[in-house]
Amino acid sequence: MSRTASARLKPAVAVRGVILALVLVCAVSVGAALHQSAAGADRALPGSAAAQEPGPGAPAQGTADVVADGMVTEEDGVLPDGVTVFDGAHPGITRLSPDLLDALRRAAEDARRQGIVIHVNSGWRSPEYQDELLHQAVSQYGSEAEAARWVATAATSAHVAGEAVDIGSFDAVAWMSEHGDSYGLCQTYGNESWHFELRRDAIGGGCPAPYADPTEDPRMQG
Repeated sequence: MSRTASARLKPAVAVRGVILALVLVCAVSVGAALHQSAAGADRALPGSAAAQEPGPGAPAQGTADVVADGMVTEEDGVLPDGVTVFDGAHPGITRLSPDLLDALRRAAEDARRQGIVIHVNSGWRSPEYQDELLHQAVSQYGSEAEAARWVATAATSAHVAGEAVDIGSFDAVAWMSEHGDSYGLCQTYGNESWHFELRRDAIGGGCPAPYADPTEDPRMQG
């Protein structure tokens, strides 16, 4: 091949290389977008693994939207990320019942010795906070009947009574599931693995079987 012909081919090869690179970049971008879309859809499904994570997957974790709208504040029990049961600055912790808070702190001390930090996503809530979470749940699930599987009314909520906490990570929930009965702390609902309440009879006797969801709990009929 002559030098002239070779020189003419080099720009063409370079252009093809640039086109190929652009195609690869577009393919990667589209793939990433599809992955994020699938992950978002998974978080929206109540029965998915992501929805079982103690976090924004459950209606009771609608904190960001509630705060952004200015409807409730930390004075209503909204908790920022990273709060533990030893926190003394947030009503969401300090307004829990003394017996529940004592049991949680004793459990958290022992968990910490094993490298587990027990964060709390939600504790005590004001009636206004609970009402807003229920309103969000009705919007999310499309009916009051379905929303009732996830969020109680202010009149029946153990959170409003200061008698419940939502634990904030998989490892903490797993630890509490295994050891919580030693402190009287039990998972109350099968569909909310992160929700714990105090059951004094569980100490020495083990926790009772959880209800499938709050609609099976007699206390929710009030």
